[in-house]
Amino acid sequence: MSLPESVKKEALRLEVVEEIEKHIGPEMSYLRPTEKCWQPTDLLPELTEEGWHEKVQLLRQMADELPRDLLIVLIGDMITEEALPTYHAWLSRLDAMRDHSGESERPWAKWMRGWTAEENRHGDLLNRWLYLSGRVNMRSVENTIQRLIRDGFDPGTQNDPYRAFVYTSFQERATRISHSNVGRLARDVGDSTLQRICTTISTDEARHKQAYKGFAQRALEIDPNGFLPAAEDMLRRAIVMPAVNMTDESGGDLFKSFVTVAEQMQVYTANDYTDILRHLIEFWNLEHLAGPLSAEAARARDFLCSLPDRYERLAQRRRASNASQQTNKLAEEWLK
Repeated sequence: MSLPESVKKEALRLEVVEEIEKHIGPEMSYLRPTEKCWQPTDLLPELTEEGWHEKVQLLRQMADELPRDLLIVLIGDMITEEALPTYHAWLSRLDAMRDHSGESERPWAKWMRGWTAEENRHGDLLNRWLYLSGRVNMRSVENTIQRLIRDGFDPGTQNDPYRAFVYTSFQERATRISHSNVGRLARDVGDSTLQRICTTISTDEARHKQAYKGFAQRALEIDPNGFLPAAEDMLRRAIVMPAVNMTDESGGDLFKSFVTVAEQMQVYTANDYTDILRHLIEFWNLEHLAGPLSAEAARARDFLCSLPDRYERLAQRRRASNASQQTNKLAEEWLK
């Protein structure tokens, strides 16, 4: 008796992930040895050294020049980074990549723990900067972080490693763009410390993006008939941002307000979303994909190649609305 098609697909995915795992060594080069990594302390005033008070005062003086809108976007980015336990738990639940013991020597397990260890510094660094700035209601922000982690997050990857590779390829590039743009805006108002912080985090995200894009590309090469429909399904429904469940004390939606302000500030926009789609399609060479494809995979490829134009038309019609109202809402929640 032949196996059900769903069982065959799942078995093939497992084989593909195991094949990628055999060659994961080069991807580990996208992670840095701890001794060579930057740490938050490297980018902030060292409070055990002489002259720390003057350095903190300078940090606060520069932070005072930041517009409220920019500070709010930075807080939203920090809260997103601080929800790292949710993202690690999600990746670790994938059957094909599961770290059963929590200290497995499997390359996948070592990758996920190493990625988490690097990402952990991002929230730590932004959190400490915001604390030192003196402009933030940290207790309220900390409550927001706790609620976000408590409420969990479903990226819609359905325990599928192919969908997970698509999601992480997209999301790492999105966070790189957001942090980079906040750094640019900080530079424009003269905050060199915050500019350096955001640029440093953005560089990490760029390395991680390269790794996940490579995982996805390898899956596409080995199993295009499985990868392309999974990628189509993931991108057709749109990528869910990690902080989508960010709420206030009464359960009110803070994420939509955050998105509105970020779009108004040109930190992360619908156009950026479209550009990421174009980038991934070009990187995976979907328009010129060689080799025979199943009818389902060919339809998925054609849809994916048409998707950026669809989103571009939507982006042209979209306008950030009520940005000042949303800024006031978040300022009341997060700022002093």
